[in-house]
Amino acid sequence: MALTDTALTRIKDLISSGELVPGQRLPPENELSAMLGLSRNSLREAVKALELINVLEVKRGNGTFVAQLTGEQLREAIGFVVEIHASNSIEEILAVRRILEAQSAYLAATRITDEQLATLRRTIDETDENSIDSLVDHDIEFHRTIADAAGNSYLAGILDAVSVNTRRARTWRGLTQTGAIASTIEEHRTIVSALESRDPDTARAAMTVHLAGLEQWVSHAGDTPDQD
Repeated sequence: MALTDTALTRIKDLISSGELVPGQRLPPENELSAMLGLSRNSLREAVKALELINVLEVKRGNGTFVAQLTGEQLREAIGFVVEIHASNSIEEILAVRRILEAQSAYLAATRITDEQLATLRRTIDETDENSIDSLVDHDIEFHRTIADAAGNSYLAGILDAVSVNTRRARTWRGLTQTGAIASTIEEHRTIVSALESRDPDTARAAMTVHLAGLEQWVSHAGDTPDQD
């Protein structure tokens, strides 16, 4: 294992164990490098990497702190990782999305507001069935609204990061699969119906079926463009 990877692992272990907690300042560089048995250069590289994904926050002139990760910061961190790996693991990313969105729909069925339901209906009504861009834009808004309705900002952040990075696969499907736009709109209506009925099990099942369609298409489509 490279020295920088060792430093990353050891800092991560300090945070995971609770020895370092959100908001806490890290020991000075020379003290921390001695504590971890690593060179200061390796430690600096590890800190830079962890700052990039919002695990650490460097405050110039004040030190380095364990970040108090918000839902938005989590979205950015996961989005960064997904962007790097999306083109090589789109099927796995879609599987993760299906699992999380199904649970999101389950939670949303018990918490969604009338205003959020109106937003979902609007995304359906405003979708131009002759425009792939319109479909994908409204599809992203549709799923983001349900994630927000689930009432968990961290879940919504993860889903937003994963969902946005499957945009090109969704676009490519709409361009190449006959009836994809119409079926997507109809599946959205089924999901909204379940949410309006406050039926968590049906909402979860409807979401699972909806997202399984994209997964199945990708698995049979062979070569698809790299993800956005």
